[in-house]
Amino acid sequence: MFHTADPKDIKEGKITDIYFARTIEILKAKKADKWVKAEFITKNLPSGWTWGVLSGIEECVELLNNLKVSVRAMKEGTIFEPLQPVLELEGMYTEFGLYETALLGLICQASGIATKAARCKKLAGERLVISFGARRMHPILAPMIERSAYIGGCDGVAVAKSAELIGEEPMGTMPHALIIILGDTVEALKAFHEVIDPKIKRVALVDTFGDEKLESVRSAEALGRELYAVRLDTPASRRGNFLRILQEVRWELDLRGYKNVKLFVSGGIDEASIPGLNTLVDAYGIGTSISNAPVIDFAMDIVEVEGRPLAKRGKLSGSKRVLRCPSCYRYELLPLKDRKTPCPGLTGSGRPCGATYEDLLIPLMKEGRMFSKLPRPKAIRSYVLQQMRFFEVLT
Repeated sequence: MFHTADPKDIKEGKITDIYFARTIEILKAKKADKWVKAEFITKNLPSGWTWGVLSGIEECVELLNNLKVSVRAMKEGTIFEPLQPVLELEGMYTEFGLYETALLGLICQASGIATKAARCKKLAGERLVISFGARRMHPILAPMIERSAYIGGCDGVAVAKSAELIGEEPMGTMPHALIIILGDTVEALKAFHEVIDPKIKRVALVDTFGDEKLESVRSAEALGRELYAVRLDTPASRRGNFLRILQEVRWELDLRGYKNVKLFVSGGIDEASIPGLNTLVDAYGIGTSISNAPVIDFAMDIVEVEGRPLAKRGKLSGSKRVLRCPSCYRYELLPLKDRKTPCPGLTGSGRPCGATYEDLLIPLMKEGRMFSKLPRPKAIRSYVLQQMRFFEVLT
């Protein structure tokens, strides 16, 4: 058997820290249940990040569906900052308290992956970024990991089931296994070309046996104009100066008239290495650094009890509004009862912005019923990329 929870276990509240189950038992026995509002918020982001990308809301909706709980939430894919509530639940505590552990798990890991993917995509610019990291995690989690990576900005994913989930074709080249079994890079490339559907781009993996630049030239000469790219997955023990290797490959291909052949790289790529490779690389396959991204440490905290603002020490009590200017992306955090005001920020020319703030926390569910359909992954990804114009990545 696989060491995983069944979705039924999650829906039945079995994936919970035991003290929540005991709290529910006590409140019911004492007839002390109360109407509360609880918010999900992070005080800090990992790794020096200044912003995050919210992911996992669709699964939260699945868990809360048909419960007598009302929900306000940021749209999936919203870029948020620390101390901003991303999700608010309202209802009797015993209706949803048992699910705190699961709800946090649904957004903490997914948001970390989406944020890391967004950072990598921002640094890569127009170059392709493909999620290669499913093999580093439990296979049960692969669809969640790659959906979050795609939402964050990855242009494609490698796993077939993950691609099916997001409504895209899976992306990939060829493994070293094919080359080793057939005994030669070019023989493997020719076999791939003969067997695989012509709509799949031909990308030669050129680091298995010989020098990358020589294998790249051999591959180009074998397929000619049919060769779309070469991929360098050069192991760290043989990599040395990776940029120099890429320069040699580019030089030798260009010298022989193969300027159309693109350069793909993979293997240990992280956001820190992307800026230095951008001058030569056309696409990145990024695995572990995205799939093993730091989780975002959200917490769920009660902020109102029976309509009265009340929170534990270190938390701001009361229901809140998270406002963002659609023009300059300035944020404001206000009590829910406060009215919007024009943005006081300054434009690039130094004039007051004056734009009307938009609410980021919007009604999503009323007593377990959805207000509207959730967007598809492609639309969420577009939303993330649209927002990314206003955010920078410091490495």
